[in-house]
Amino acid sequence: MDDDRPLVLAMTGASGSPYAVKLLQVLTRLGRTVHLTISASAAVVLREEMKITVSLSHFDPSCFGELGSGRVIYHHHADFSAGIASGSFRTAGMVVAPCSMSTLASIAHGITTNLATRAADVHLKERRRLILVPRETPLSLVHLENMASVTRAGAIVLPAMPGWYHRPQSLDDLIDFMVARICDQLGVENELTGRWGNEPDV
Repeated sequence: MDDDRPLVLAMTGASGSPYAVKLLQVLTRLGRTVHLTISASAAVVLREEMKITVSLSHFDPSCFGELGSGRVIYHHHADFSAGIASGSFRTAGMVVAPCSMSTLASIAHGITTNLATRAADVHLKERRRLILVPRETPLSLVHLENMASVTRAGAIVLPAMPGWYHRPQSLDDLIDFMVARICDQLGVENELTGRWGNEPDV
């Protein structure tokens, strides 16, 4: 179900920045308001993976390319005065993409040292949708136990594992597959990729 309340997107320092950038583009093109926070490590990954330079102190959303009519409201990762740090600030859900193992561990253990982990903690305590998109391999027992912990607490762990049954022809197809799955979990209608069982009539 669609919801016009704002969404929260936190980018942290794991590989997989194209998923986060495409998600931001899709949500704004659908007219959604997105509260965005970016860790210092995420800024490094964006530069390395996508050649995107982000200024965390003087943020300019145009660095992410063509965005839609939706609003991007940026919060510095150290700004605990941001609305998303409080449970009284209503949202329709939060995505941490990509989600580093350090961020996952902090969320699993209630450690809130930056705005991303604080906002995630808020979403858990308020019983709101929290979607974590880790990209790591192989996974240690510590990683797996942290994933189990956040799942028991109410989060959705959605690893960046694109499928192949839709016969992707490009990297963009693989990115779209993951972003579509994230949108599905947020309740955001999308047509980014075909769906199993919805084959066209012949």
